[in-house]
Amino acid sequence: MSDSRTAAWDRIEALPQASLSDLFAGDDARVDRLSGRIGWGEGEDAAGIGFDWSKTHLTPDLLDAFDDLAEASDFAARRAELFAGEAINVTEGRAAEHTAQRGSGSEASVEEADALRTRMQMLVEAIREGALGDVNHLIHIGIGGSALGPDLAVDALTRDLAYVDCHVVSNIDGVALEEAFAACDPATTLVAVASKTFTTIETMTNAQSAMRWLREGGVSDPHGRVIALTANPERAVEWGVDETRVLPFMESVGGRYSLWSSIGFPVALAAGWDEFAAMLEGAAAVDAHFRDTDGRDNLPLRAAFADQYYARVRGCQTRAVFAYDERLALFPSYLQQLEMESNGKRVTSEGEPLRGPSAPITWGGVGTDAQHAVFQLLHQGTHMVPVDFIASIAPGDALDPAHHAILLTNCFAQGAALMAGGNMSADGKDPAREFPGNRPSATILCDDLDAATLGALIAFHEHRTFANAVLMGINPFDQFGVELGKKMARDIEGGAAEFDASTRALLKASGLG
Repeated sequence: MSDSRTAAWDRIEALPQASLSDLFAGDDARVDRLSGRIGWGEGEDAAGIGFDWSKTHLTPDLLDAFDDLAEASDFAARRAELFAGEAINVTEGRAAEHTAQRGSGSEASVEEADALRTRMQMLVEAIREGALGDVNHLIHIGIGGSALGPDLAVDALTRDLAYVDCHVVSNIDGVALEEAFAACDPATTLVAVASKTFTTIETMTNAQSAMRWLREGGVSDPHGRVIALTANPERAVEWGVDETRVLPFMESVGGRYSLWSSIGFPVALAAGWDEFAAMLEGAAAVDAHFRDTDGRDNLPLRAAFADQYYARVRGCQTRAVFAYDERLALFPSYLQQLEMESNGKRVTSEGEPLRGPSAPITWGGVGTDAQHAVFQLLHQGTHMVPVDFIASIAPGDALDPAHHAILLTNCFAQGAALMAGGNMSADGKDPAREFPGNRPSATILCDDLDAATLGALIAFHEHRTFANAVLMGINPFDQFGVELGKKMARDIEGGAAEFDASTRALLKASGLG
């Protein structure tokens, strides 16, 4: 770690730790100072997302120190490298060009992304026009980023209208695939196989089972019902997919950042092309803000300041996300991969041991369900857990407005209660009814939860994750941590390795060894 970074951290860690109530006392400008907005559109079409970090422990002095840390970490240079398409993924020697899918990147990469997106649009429109016969169902097979993003977006955007009944299957557990089979008619089903390399064992095993299901269901040419989504089109063609139904994406697009590429095919098919395009537009608005805004006014960077403060200074090992919107039920699961696979590293980009904690554990749920499950710990447990609340001003339903009013008041009340604390006993002295308060939260309040907003939310968290990585000095774009267990599983299958006594006993008990 450079001397300037060490000095910035020393300054951050030495600052006083006032309570939230004290930070609000006498500071009428606190909410305005620690709030911000990213918007898009004009006139009646204007929309956006508001962010409020006033219920966190950020202060002007902390923000000054974190601005210094960002400068000492060469944040502006790393950000420029990201958008220029330079090989910022140093361990794998390649760029990370998910923003090029949305129009921000090197000219050549943006042009290539546009061409590949046009190819996907043409196929989506051809399917909608009947080029592949009647298509009522889509089974999308992938894992990790090839499944989490599509699953989130399809679930969020097709609750009112789905042009195609879409089932996302990731688990190698056959129960998941059988459930999708039971809901679909082979004669009117397409299968999307999403794999960057087209070799992922879980995905390709599920794909082979899908081919058998189609064949046994009377489909004479099962491979003719497959759409391949991959950065390795040659392998997909070798596997049996016609090249006209292979939708490539760029090698420089990482799996957990790939929703914007052809991995988004199920979103475009099920929700409609206009919805997929709107997702890209919302994400592009966040890209522009992140690219062009410096220091604490850069909202993803400001979020990273809070993340780093709680992880390193306050020792918070987890971060919770609660979406007060049923359409975002899968958002915490999506963020788990984005944040923990990106920033769950123990070495820096230079291969040196990481000083301080890496990414906290991301977890969460849906309000108000979570209030009756985990909020006991948040309010009265011994852990300090920073919380993000996400909500939409506009309701997602057409029921009595009381539903949405109760939803929002619960969302806002939880943040207020975490901060204020109190004692609910009659005499104010019962320790079992004591709430210590001083527990931080941030609120992300969307004007509406439409496709553009969903795209903006995802892009915001992508850039927040990158900003955290820069402040820690790590590479967020590799994921070697998932490989060791896979290698050992292959060793078990091939009988090529010796294992510990416990693993040998488990294999024997399961009939596998």
